Amino acid sequence: MKKILTAVLVACILSACSGKKENNSSTINTEKNTAMETDAKKNIEETLKAYENALNASSTEQVLPLYTQNGIFMPQGGPTAEGQEQLKGAYDFVFKTLQLNVKFRIDEMTVINENYAIARTMSKGTQLIHAENKTTPEENRELFVLEKEDGQWKIARYMFNKSK
Repeated sequence: MKKILTAVLVACILSACSGKKENNSSTINTEKNTAMETDAKKNIEETLKAYENALNASSTEQVLPLYTQNGIFMPQGGPTAEGQEQLKGAYDFVFKTLQLNVKFRIDEMTVINENYAIARTMSKGTQLIHAENKTTPEENRELFVLEKEDGQWKIARYMFNKSK
């Protein structure tokens, strides 16, 4: 009986020690994941800010590097643009048509893994419609799917619609 109790006690102690070791390992992995997520979110915020700046500058040349090579732009009421060549044509058309002056607000950001993330934003400001020389309010809801390409967070898919 004494041998059985001793064996059970040793098994319990070993189990407790191995559980504690796993918890420490889990804590280290959680801290590593948290640091990776924090870095990713900071870099994604920088990408979205650069996109805001490119829109406000009416600069196709600034927009294109923010997209992945096979990026997709899905504007409300417009055709889908796929890949760098179509993106260039779409943004050239947008900037020929209007001048934006908007600010983005990030409402939600989810880092799915080290290569993919989703951001939900709101943009608000004004647009100058060149054909009419008229400035109107501009407000949209946006959804970005971001992908890490060549070590940088880039826009893989972008869609927006009017919020009102």
